[in-house]
Amino acid sequence: MDSIWPLLLFAAISTATPGSATVMAVASGARFGFVPSLPLVAGLALGIGVMAAAAAGGLGAVLLLLPSAQVALRLAGTAYLLWLAWRIARSGAPRHGGAAAPGGLLLGLLFTCQNPKAWAVTLGAAASFSGLAGSPAGLALLLGCTFAGFALLALSAWCAAGGVMGRRLRTERHWAVANGLLGALLAASVVPIWWS
Repeated sequence: MDSIWPLLLFAAISTATPGSATVMAVASGARFGFVPSLPLVAGLALGIGVMAAAAAGGLGAVLLLLPSAQVALRLAGTAYLLWLAWRIARSGAPRHGGAAAPGGLLLGLLFTCQNPKAWAVTLGAAASFSGLAGSPAGLALLLGCTFAGFALLALSAWCAAGGVMGRRLRTERHWAVANGLLGALLAASVVPIWWS
C-alpha cells in the first residue's frame, strides 16, 4: 500500500486553489453571509466527493472512452459557468429583506458535478492514487471522503473571506466592482476546461 500523504496534499491543494467553486463560495459569502451560505458550501464539497468516488469507481474510465461525452460535458459546463458569471456580474448590491436565499445543498452538488475542471482533478486523482486501496469500492470511499473533507474546509474558508469582503462593501459602486470582478473570475475559470 502506498503512502496516503501525496493524496492528502493533492486534495488540499486542488480544493483550496481558486476555481469556479471557490468563486461561488466567495460570492455567496459576500452576498448572504457565512452561515446562510453553508448549505451551498456543503453541496459544493459533497459534489467533489461524489465525483471523486465516481471516478475511482469506474465512471472515469467510461468518460475517457467516450470523447463525445467529454465534449458534451465541457459544452454544458462552459455554458452554465458563463451564464452564472453574467448573473453574478450584474447582480448589484443585496437588498435588505429582498435578497433571495443563497443556493442550497442540491445547487452546490449539481454545480460541482457539471464542472469539467473538477472532473479533470478527480479523474487524475483516481488514476494517480489507485494503489492506495485494494478495490475500486475502497478507492471510491477513500477519494470521496478525502476530497469532500478538504473541499468543505477550503470552501468554508473562501466563504468566510467572502463574508468579510461583503461587510466592507458599502455602496452600489463597491458592489458593482466586486460583482464584476467575481463574474470575470468565474468566466475565466472556463479557460482551463478547454486548455487541454
